[in-house]
Amino acid sequence: MGRLLGIVLFSLCALAEDKAAVLAKPGSAAALAGGAKSPGGGGYRSTVTNGVVEVPVVVVGGTPYQMGWHFGHLMKAEINAFVPAVVAGFKKELGVGDADLDDVWAATAGYTDDRVEQEILGVAQGAGLPVRLMQHAHCLPLLMPYSCSSIAAWGASTADGHLYQTRNLDWSLEAGAHEFPVVLVRLPVEGRAHVTPTFAGVVGAHCGMNAAGIVLSEMGDASRKDAPYDVHAPHFTAWFRTMLYDAGSLTEAMSIFGRQSQTKRYHFVFGDGRTEKRAVKIRTDARVQGGDRVKVWRDADASDELAPQVLSCVVYQDEGRGAFPTLSKSLGRLDGPAMIALANSIPIKGGNVMNAVFDGTGLRMWVSYAHGSEEAYQRPYVHLDLLALDGDHDGIGDLAEGAQDRDSDGKPDFLGGR
Repeated sequence: MGRLLGIVLFSLCALAEDKAAVLAKPGSAAALAGGAKSPGGGGYRSTVTNGVVEVPVVVVGGTPYQMGWHFGHLMKAEINAFVPAVVAGFKKELGVGDADLDDVWAATAGYTDDRVEQEILGVAQGAGLPVRLMQHAHCLPLLMPYSCSSIAAWGASTADGHLYQTRNLDWSLEAGAHEFPVVLVRLPVEGRAHVTPTFAGVVGAHCGMNAAGIVLSEMGDASRKDAPYDVHAPHFTAWFRTMLYDAGSLTEAMSIFGRQSQTKRYHFVFGDGRTEKRAVKIRTDARVQGGDRVKVWRDADASDELAPQVLSCVVYQDEGRGAFPTLSKSLGRLDGPAMIALANSIPIKGGNVMNAVFDGTGLRMWVSYAHGSEEAYQRPYVHLDLLALDGDHDGIGDLAEGAQDRDSDGKPDFLGGR
């Protein structure tokens, strides 16, 4: 991975010299995506901070293509610094070429939500990068192993009855993705608003939460020895976006999940903080057939792979890294700070790229990204309240206004169009 690290560090140096990368506050001219090239819709860029930590927040609204274009436009400098470098590095690391990635994209694209494909196209054109490069960036995860953790707690196990859910992203620090963080909020003209803590130019969701309180987390179980993985299926980051768009309850999320083909071995945690107020843990294995291909566990399930270390109103997968003693001692007192502490206690050290905690009932989130020599568990978390976002400062939240143009003035309502 040394070659990959060198490429990313070179790109970081170039980005540091690019004055266009300076973060702008919401409502300022530099923060608003628009102008003659705009395809419609809209977006703005701001930051959330905690001490010296600053994480960009990008809010976009419109059709999938329009949201992608504004994402690409608002983070053009970071996307141009990150995406070409990381694609070049992983191609070298995996020993694949452009033709190989063309084949992978052709195989998976037929199973991928058209809205995701349209957004990838929009990002490419908004950032001024080749569409082929962006497609390659989004099919590379199909070829790569990684491992993570997640805990969901709700009802009687939490201090306020809210559903809290963690997500540790334990991946490759050498890829440098954590140096290009962004919390991306989408306000689609059709479908549910949703948020994904992600990286510059990345359209797929490795975790996320929607306005209905659906929270999604993933844990990869497949090792390199399991390769080659099945690429004739959508990557989970694509169908997570489908679920964030369309699911209004855990039952609806499970219905969408049931229609997806799986590419390799995974664990998932799906939570519902507003309608059914519960969560489930899922294990999938694309290598097997029959009843063992997909396992679903609820809380306190005696058949759970972690039994007897199971609890009421809790599901989790930590690969044996010690969450249970803290969970069992903290029942009834779990909240955002407690779940942050839990997430910080169970990462894979040496690869902890990002940690997130979602409040699926209150529609809040906390997120930490690695930076420099510090991993995510060693860094302060920034906090974002989705209901408080108000890009046009009119006292009506972005989620309430949405991206519709009700007065037909050519501007989405969340940017002052109503």
